Amino acid sequence: MHNTVKNLIYIEELIKSKANDDELAKVIAVSKTFPIENVLPLIEHGHLHYGENKVQEALDKWSDIKLKNNAIKLHLIGRLQTNKVKFALRIFDYIHSLDSEKLAIKISEEQKKQEKNTKIFIQVNIGNEDQKSGINKDNLIDFYNFCKNLNLEIIGTMCIPPNDGNTEKYFAEMSDLNKELNFKELSMGMSGDYLEAIRYNATYIRVGSKIFGNRN
Repeated sequence: MHNTVKNLIYIEELIKSKANDDELAKVIAVSKTFPIENVLPLIEHGHLHYGENKVQEALDKWSDIKLKNNAIKLHLIGRLQTNKVKFALRIFDYIHSLDSEKLAIKISEEQKKQEKNTKIFIQVNIGNEDQKSGINKDNLIDFYNFCKNLNLEIIGTMCIPPNDGNTEKYFAEMSDLNKELNFKELSMGMSGDYLEAIRYNATYIRVGSKIFGNRN
């Protein structure tokens, strides 16, 4: 059995042992920057959810594979520029990084043209960090209503918490915000903190190095 598959199975078993209920968090295998050869063992194993940061890399890497296997779900976890939206919608099933009205409008326009509905997470800047994108939590309800008026399929929120040792505090806040808006899905937790994220009701965790090893 390939190492990546062993790593994935180990993570899934850990999730099962910590889960509060039968609905287990889905693991997004973050394959960004890794060549497709590294990902193939997971595809052959039957894993379905993969994360990429860049639109062009995803198109180059995944277009052929998705034609052959339409069960595979591709998640855009990096920042999306408005000029890349039409290409992003062609390849991604989920967008985790909606962070502005301008981007929301562009996605809405492009979805009408392509007659496609992509599942979307609103990125929340939970620590109000200047260097991070995302909606301020105080503006989240207004922004969600704005997106609903554009007929966007918002399924949940996403965050990347500050690296200040208070991860659980931010995860708890995100969980509360998500409940307030009645969202089923919550995208948070990465290789270093996915078990804490699950404790606070994350339904999608984004794991890269714990599956594929360190990036060069």
